[in-house]
Amino acid sequence: MANVVVIGSQWGDEGKGKIVDWLSERADVVVRFQGGHNAGHTLVIDGVTYKLSLLPSGVVRPGKLSLVGNGVVVDPWAFLNEVDTVRALGVEVSPKNVRISESAPLILPLHRELDLAREKALGAAKIGTTGRGIGPAYEDKTARRAIRLGDLAEPQALGQRVQALLFHHNALRRGLGEPQIDADAMLATLAEVTPKILPYAGVVWQELDAARRRGKRILYEGAQGTMLDVDHGTYPFVTSSNTVAGMAAVGSGQGPNAIDYVLGICKAYTTRVGGGPFPTELNDDIGHRLGERGLEFGTVTGRPRRCGWFDGALVRQAVKVNGIDGIALTKLDVLDGMREIKVCTGYRIDGDAIGHLPASTVRQAKVEPVYEVLEGWSESTRGARSWAELPATTVKYIRRIEEIIGAPVAVLSTSPKREDVVLVHDPFAD
Repeated sequence: MANVVVIGSQWGDEGKGKIVDWLSERADVVVRFQGGHNAGHTLVIDGVTYKLSLLPSGVVRPGKLSLVGNGVVVDPWAFLNEVDTVRALGVEVSPKNVRISESAPLILPLHRELDLAREKALGAAKIGTTGRGIGPAYEDKTARRAIRLGDLAEPQALGQRVQALLFHHNALRRGLGEPQIDADAMLATLAEVTPKILPYAGVVWQELDAARRRGKRILYEGAQGTMLDVDHGTYPFVTSSNTVAGMAAVGSGQGPNAIDYVLGICKAYTTRVGGGPFPTELNDDIGHRLGERGLEFGTVTGRPRRCGWFDGALVRQAVKVNGIDGIALTKLDVLDGMREIKVCTGYRIDGDAIGHLPASTVRQAKVEPVYEVLEGWSESTRGARSWAELPATTVKYIRRIEEIIGAPVAVLSTSPKREDVVLVHDPFAD
């Protein structure tokens, strides 16, 4: 049985929710391995819409084990609120089917406050963070001062951990003109949430190892997208974690040999939320049309997404960085009715050709996309479930994308409905 990693191949918002839900029906275990509640997945099942941020997508399906790995930063209050929300929709959520790694760092109120205070201080130069404390929580993890979920079970040592944390944060708060935090007040806040969140703590790496030994199918669910990776993305306009496929092993406590297939998700066009470079962005009627037809608003933030043509050079880079075996191409139907469609095949900087998006922010600002113009189609692709139902020019568009990015299309999504899928290759079959 293959174990599959699902990752975003662009700047996030590629439609991972539907694909992960479609795959999770056949998986036994679904595990989140990075990020926090700053990224959202929207699932529509039997007419019911579920908007998940921290809970793995498998939670909406009975009989699945949902795990939150050590690579995720967890806001206990956001987690518990999300549990209440999905329970109200009839979903069973308890420590029996959802577990969080005892090693997962916690996002505390001070992290959210620091996030917002920094963005305010940056003014026009702000990064565009969601303000949920993700970045500051990862900073504390790296600096070895984080409070982790398992620490809540050790009240005798928690006081010292809080003092060490506040030694750093209160200094920052003074510099930003924010009031200092009292250690006793923070301990009281943690004491109140501990009995609610601690029952979900578990040894996730051990559970995954046991599941693998029993031949269970494991789905590693990524959040955000490759170009938001803190190492490989458009730095500094990135998230605070590694979003690439290699993080699936690190962020869940498994070895690299746990991964059998990497499925990259990408739209048939490109979108981005917040600031940062976007070579194929369209600030015209076509860009506006893509946004309207694709309902391009963030699941978590509600912010409108910037829209542009498909950037094949960008996805080609993601294919190589992630070791992508196949692509799930989504929102193809948004392109229906366009007379011609442009695809970026590479870039130019000061007249010189370049095949990838450079790391330098100075050079990124100079990037000009090189386009290839493809014939569009007037027929509808919405709801197609086989190649035979697709217009010939649509198939040509897909085949050309495969050539440009250097990876085959394994799954084709033709509407938000989970059953509207053209399956070319089953990732779980490897």
